[in-house]
Amino acid sequence: MSPRKPVKAHWSDRFTQGISPQTLAAHPWLKPVAHRLQEPGLWRMQHEAVARGVAIGLFWAFALPVAQILVAVAHSVWWRGNIPVAAGMTLVTNPFTIGFWLWLAYKLGSLILGVSVYEAAAGDAAFQATAAAPGFDAMAWLAHFGWPAVLGMAIFSVAGSLSGYLLVKLVWRWRVWFKRRTRQGKR
Repeated sequence: MSPRKPVKAHWSDRFTQGISPQTLAAHPWLKPVAHRLQEPGLWRMQHEAVARGVAIGLFWAFALPVAQILVAVAHSVWWRGNIPVAAGMTLVTNPFTIGFWLWLAYKLGSLILGVSVYEAAAGDAAFQATAAAPGFDAMAWLAHFGWPAVLGMAIFSVAGSLSGYLLVKLVWRWRVWFKRRTRQGKR
């Protein structure tokens, strides 16, 4: 008898070591939803669950500034999306990239709301000059200059989740089509 060849672990197993449906279901706080956490589609790389996970993760990455992973996981259970994928997609906005995304959202929101470039530059200068001043009204500044950023992030949430869902579906179909073509070519 020949020795068995060791089974190569899937690349996604590295991200979920120690986290399994059984360990989560055994957690005391998660007992009420333990039966939902053990659904296989929440953990396997099935195309529909992965597409939903990407959409959920991207939506909450841009919609919330904090606790995105928790909210994305909760919605993945509700919408039956892949939990690890949803949690991973929320990392698009992280402490290193959030400044860029907020700047880009502000520019997009300013463009849509019709805020002029001069007014936007004046708002940046006013914020920098008076942020440390004792009479600075942060809420007034946010009301005047924050709405473009909020609008831009809302657009990123919806557009990102829709495009992520469609992109996963298209890539998955292309992959299946390509596998069929290569199998037919070998015959």
